[in-house]
Amino acid sequence: MAASAGTQILKYTVHKWSSFSYNYVPENVYVDNPSDQSSRWSSDSNHPPQFLLLKLERPSVVKSITFGKYEKTHVCNLKKFKVFGGLSEDHVVELLESGLKNDHLSEQFVLKCEIEEHYFPCRYIKIVPIQAWGPNFNFSIWYIELRGTDKWDVVKPCINWFNSYREKEAIRLCLKHFRQRQFIEAYDALQKKTKVELEHPILTELHDKLVKQGDFDGCESLVWRACQERLFDQYIGLLDYKPKWTPIEPMTKVGELMTENRPGMRGGHQMCVDILAETLYLFGGWDGSQDLADLWAYNIPARTWSCICKSTEEEGGPSARSCHKMCLDHERKQIFILGRYLDSSVRTSDNLKSDFYMYDIGSAKWTIITEDTHAMGGPKLIFDHQMVMDIERRTLFVFGGRVLTSVAEGGERSSESEFSGLYAYHVPTNTWKQVMTDCTELRSRIGHSMLFHPKRRVLYVFAGQRAKEYLNDFFSYNVDTGQIEIIADGSKKEANSLGAIPAAGFTQRATIDPDSDEIHVLSGLSKDKDKRDNVKNSFWVYDIGKNKWSCVYKNENSGQQYWTKMQHVEPVPRFAHQLVYDHVHKVHYLFGGNPGKESLPKMRLDDFWALKLCRPTAENLLRRCKYLIRKFKFQEMSGSDSRAAMLYLQASLAEIVDHNNPEERSEFQLLASTLFKTEEEEDVFNEIAGVDTSEHYQSRTELFDKLVSFFPEQMTQPKGNLVDLIPMM
Repeated sequence: MAASAGTQILKYTVHKWSSFSYNYVPENVYVDNPSDQSSRWSSDSNHPPQFLLLKLERPSVVKSITFGKYEKTHVCNLKKFKVFGGLSEDHVVELLESGLKNDHLSEQFVLKCEIEEHYFPCRYIKIVPIQAWGPNFNFSIWYIELRGTDKWDVVKPCINWFNSYREKEAIRLCLKHFRQRQFIEAYDALQKKTKVELEHPILTELHDKLVKQGDFDGCESLVWRACQERLFDQYIGLLDYKPKWTPIEPMTKVGELMTENRPGMRGGHQMCVDILAETLYLFGGWDGSQDLADLWAYNIPARTWSCICKSTEEEGGPSARSCHKMCLDHERKQIFILGRYLDSSVRTSDNLKSDFYMYDIGSAKWTIITEDTHAMGGPKLIFDHQMVMDIERRTLFVFGGRVLTSVAEGGERSSESEFSGLYAYHVPTNTWKQVMTDCTELRSRIGHSMLFHPKRRVLYVFAGQRAKEYLNDFFSYNVDTGQIEIIADGSKKEANSLGAIPAAGFTQRATIDPDSDEIHVLSGLSKDKDKRDNVKNSFWVYDIGKNKWSCVYKNENSGQQYWTKMQHVEPVPRFAHQLVYDHVHKVHYLFGGNPGKESLPKMRLDDFWALKLCRPTAENLLRRCKYLIRKFKFQEMSGSDSRAAMLYLQASLAEIVDHNNPEERSEFQLLASTLFKTEEEEDVFNEIAGVDTSEHYQSRTELFDKLVSFFPEQMTQPKGNLVDLIPMM
C-alpha cells in the first residue's frame, strides 16, 4: 500500500526553459504577486515545444501544483497544459492534463503520484503549455507552488520501490519481446532466473493454448472461466452507455392494457420513487387549465397505477398545486411536499404562506407540519426550487426558487426578483435553519438541478436561470463542512478539462447514482420560445471520480414530421416534466410535461417512459470472444481443408454470430469468400524479426492481443515494446 505522508510546500529552482521574452524571466514564478503584470514567465513564442523544467531541492513525492494568476483576466493564461514528472529530466511521465480558468483566482490541481498503490518520487517537474486563452498569444505563468513531502523517511522507501518497479518492468518487456520472437530458451531462462511473471497465469495459459497449440476449444473454456470470475467487468465499465427508451403501457390485473385508471395529462407535477418497495409516487401539476391535487402510486413489478386520493386537500393534505417539490424517505415511508406557484392575479397576503406537508405511506395519513415555514426560520413561499433528502441524518435541503410576493409588495412588476437561499430542515426536531443566503458564493436560481450524494455527503448544483440569465455553472456543497467547490464556473462556452457539457437554457432533469458515482442529465425543451428551433433530445453522464461529462445520446433530428414518426420510440422534447431514477434497478422513469406547442398552448402530455442506460454484459463480451476465436479457427481451416471449413462455418460459427448486428452479419457473409482465395504466403513480421516462426504464430499472437484487451490492465503484459525504446538516429 502507499505510504502515508503529509504535505508541505516544496522548494525548487527553474532548471531549464524553452524561451522567455523581455523581462518575463522564468524565475518570476517564484513570487506570487498578482498585482504586478510583469511578475510572470512568458514564452517568446506559442510554437511547441514551450516548457518550464523545475528541479526540486531533493527527491519528493509531489501531490499537487498550484498556479497563481494576475488580478484580472489575461489572454496569456494557460487554457490547456500538461505536467510531467520524474527522477531525471530525460525520463518523465505525465502527471496531469488540464486547463486554467481565465480569472484572477489561483487554482490547485492534484497530480498523479501513485503507481500500483505506491507513491513514486520526482526530482523534476516539467510544465508544458499547450494553448493560451487568447488565440495566437504567447504563454504566461505567474506563480507556481508545489506541495507534497520530501521527508527522507517517506521518500527513501518510495525510491527503493520505484527502482525495483522499473527493474521489474524492464524484465517484463524483455519477456514479452522474447515470446513474440519465439526466443523460448531465452524467455524460460530469464523467467527462471528473475521469477518475474509476464502476466496473470490465466493469460499465460491462454497464450499457450491459442498461440502455441492452436487449441481453440480450450481457449473458449478459458474465456468462459474469465467471464465467470468477472474479469471483464473493468473493461465493460469503460464502455459508453447506450440509452434504451421503452414506453410504459400500464396493465390491468387480467393483463389487458389499462386506459382509464392512470394519471391524466399534466406538467409541473412531482414524482419520487421508493427503491425498496419498487413504487413511484406522483402528485399534482397543471393540466393546462387548472392545478391538480391528485396523488398516484405506480407499482413497477405489476405495471399498475392506483389513485391514492383524487383530492389531497379533502383528506387533510396539500391543496392543488404545481411547481412544488416532493421527496421521499424510503426507510420510514414518508413523503414531504413544499412550495407551489400562484398566479399574480390570485395572490394575497393570506395565501402566500409556505405550507409544508408530510404523507405517511403506511397509515395513508397527511400531516401539516406547519402552515408557514418562514415563521419557523425556513424559506418563504417559493416555486421552481429544489429539495433533496439526507435519509441517514433525516435532513431535507432546500435551495433556490423564486419567492412569491403579492402585487402590493412588488410582485410581477418588481424589476428585482427575490430568490431563496439554502435551508435545512431536521425532521426529528422539526427545526429549520438557513444555511446560506442568496449570495455571490451561492447564487440562487430557478429551474436548476440539485442532487445529494449520500456517500460523499455533498450537494451537487448546476444550471438554472436567474432573471434573464441562463446559468451553466456547476458546484458542490459539503453538507458537513460547508465547503463549496466550483467544478465549472460556466463563464465560457469551452468546457476545458470537463469535456463537452450540457447546454445552458434548457430545462434539464437530473438524477444521481451514488453506487456508480455518476450524475445523469436529460436535456429538455427550453422555456424560451426563441430557443426552441432545431430541438434535440440529449442525455449526459457526469463521472464524478473522473470529473468528466460525456454525451451518451443526442438526437440530431428535429421537426414535427420526425417527432410524429418517433413518438413511440423516444419521448418528444418537453419542459415541466419529471424524471426519477431507481439506482438499485438502474432504471429512469419519465412522465408528462409541456411539449411547447404554440398552436396548442394548453396541451400537456401523459406519456410514461422507462429509460435504461445499457452497456454490453459480460455474456455479450463472452459471445464476442467466442466469435473471434471461431472466426480465426475457420480462417486457419480454410487454408488446409476447405470442405471441413465450410461445414464449420455453417454450424459452429453461424450459431455464435450476432445476426442483429449489421457489421458482424456482413463480416460473417464475407467469410465464405476466404475459401476461394489463392494462397499467398507473405509474412512481413517474420522477415523483420529474422527468425523462423511457425506458420500461424503472428496471426495467433494478434488474436491473443485482441482478447487480452478485454482483461484488466494489471493482469496483462506491458503495452510497450522493447524495440520502441531504441532511439532513431
